[in-house]
Amino acid sequence: MKFNTQLIHGGNGEDPTTGAVSTPIYRSSTFHQRTLGGQPKWEYARTGNPTRSALESLMADLEHGVAGFAFASGSAAIHTVFSLFSSGDHFVVGSDVYGGTFRLINKVLKRFGLEFTVVDMQDLEAVENAIQENTVAVYFETPTNPLLQIADIQAIAEIASRHGIKTIVDNTFATPYNQQPLTLGADIVVHSATKYLGGHSDVVAGLAVTNDNEIAEQLGFLQNSIGGVLGPDDSWLVQRGIKTLGARMRIHQENADAVIETLLNDEHIGKIYYPGLDDFPGHDVAAKQMRNFGAMISFELKDGLDAKKFVESLQIIDLAESLGGIESLIEVPAVMTHGAIPREIRIENGIKDELIRLSVGIEDAEDLIADLKQALAQLD
Repeated sequence: MKFNTQLIHGGNGEDPTTGAVSTPIYRSSTFHQRTLGGQPKWEYARTGNPTRSALESLMADLEHGVAGFAFASGSAAIHTVFSLFSSGDHFVVGSDVYGGTFRLINKVLKRFGLEFTVVDMQDLEAVENAIQENTVAVYFETPTNPLLQIADIQAIAEIASRHGIKTIVDNTFATPYNQQPLTLGADIVVHSATKYLGGHSDVVAGLAVTNDNEIAEQLGFLQNSIGGVLGPDDSWLVQRGIKTLGARMRIHQENADAVIETLLNDEHIGKIYYPGLDDFPGHDVAAKQMRNFGAMISFELKDGLDAKKFVESLQIIDLAESLGGIESLIEVPAVMTHGAIPREIRIENGIKDELIRLSVGIEDAEDLIADLKQALAQLD
């Protein structure tokens, strides 16, 4: 089954009880058990729910895993994955990660005895050198948030495998439409399904998928034990969004290509971060492991120009956190999504105060370009 067909017919396909082509929303918190002490498929909604199960099965298919797990947010998914490990375990983590992941690591996980070494995942030698005797996993995003850095998934997974450790990849920016880390050697893939998978800025959700049966059993236990599960209504919304992922991503990409051309030719722009540019570091790796380069673009205005004035002058593109929705969203990471990271660390990692991140939506490209041009003109 081809990918775009899988989006619609993958996983459970149709509801096995009724034949409904759209999986019903099963809101029941508990289920009638016919016999005492039996092993019913459904018993309590935290442990399992038919609507959530349909989403989890679909994501396992799309990411080529053996099992998927749906959570109340991307952060809940990441936290549960890290809960596979124990106090004293060490992780090699990418230097450019979502601010919420940075906060989770430094304000929560370190308090429970987990240890972390931060490295630039573009530097394979640095990745290998950071592995210690107690290292259990490598965790990174690609493309990263917000600098769009590209890590070579296959190469890092090979390094991890040689050392007997796991590879965990946050695939939120790429989505399984553009990239499938498990097929490149990763052991676990995580998503903020709030973004492209849901696609309509109307749901908060997280997903994790693995191709390892032992990890799947452990994740299932933790999902039930910790309890940060995705509810049936939100599970249905994410499934509905996934059905149009292929169609949306094609328009996202077309619009991103048009926006890039505009930014490249505008005198107000100092630097553009986008893996689709031939001279962008990591372009060749992205071309190898991604179907397309995606619709996330980061850029810096030239020195002295007012980023605040620019983003507040936009009339169609929304100044808002999040990304991957049908509407175009723009933000200033230093103030918004990455504000939890101390400024000195942000600057060291390349996240300047002037950096702007744009999630290109599926509006008419001409309207987006006109909006960007008029806002940039306000800076003259």
